[in-house]
Amino acid sequence: MRDLVVGFGYLMKGQRWVAGHGRWFGFGLLPGLVTLVLYVGALVGLGYGADNLVGWATPFADGWSSPWLGLLRGFLTALVFTFGLFVAVITFTAVTLLIGQPFYESLSEQVDRSEGGRVPRSGLPLWRELWISARDSLRVVARVVFYGILLFAAGFLPVVGQTVVPALGFAVSGFFLAEELTAVALQRRGVELKERLVLLRGRRMMVLGFGVPLTLAFIVPLVAVFLMPGAVAGATLMVRDLAGTESDEPSPQAPAPYSLDKDRGLNDAGRGGFRA
Repeated sequence: MRDLVVGFGYLMKGQRWVAGHGRWFGFGLLPGLVTLVLYVGALVGLGYGADNLVGWATPFADGWSSPWLGLLRGFLTALVFTFGLFVAVITFTAVTLLIGQPFYESLSEQVDRSEGGRVPRSGLPLWRELWISARDSLRVVARVVFYGILLFAAGFLPVVGQTVVPALGFAVSGFFLAEELTAVALQRRGVELKERLVLLRGRRMMVLGFGVPLTLAFIVPLVAVFLMPGAVAGATLMVRDLAGTESDEPSPQAPAPYSLDKDRGLNDAGRGGFRA
């Protein structure tokens, strides 16, 4: 329970940090606004074109009489739009972080700088950072989809499907949302996806305390846009606890490799929960 509160505390600290640094809050809003416009446009297009798509995919029903034709295609149209909305929700953060990679990396660096100590830099060119971010985001989305399918199937179980499964769904979503957000600071520290997952599993309850409330808020994309800068700031503050900090700031021309303290990542490894 204490770790849950600590994780939520980092989320609040991040929001307070950007509230106290208004310029960086506005700076961090830009990627989310761009992503929101793109997603709204895509969903509007899907809304207009879903019925045509369903009609094209179900030629066998052209000769059906009323009301069966309308019921079938109406149901499938709603299903297509719902699926599109689901995809938008689970990919919104990943796409925002990808579009905003330079913005959020600068924001994360500024958080490190304001807190004192080492300000890690990856030393990689922008295209390489974008490639790593996109690759890791696809891997994370694949994991989310895998767990989503399992939980969807478990949702048909009596009682458990209506109680335990939704809670597990939010836990899974919260964990991987926290992973995507902490990736901004951890990637600058040279920590690969596999190591990041080990690190986050070691403090699973704290990560859930950070990620689950954010997942609930991010259900509304407009809310996600305004919380994203503070979420990145809070994730950076949490990373400073998870991975530790150093007192020296490396030269931008020759960044020192960041050494992950694996023992910290394995603390509390016996705590309950799913394995990412």
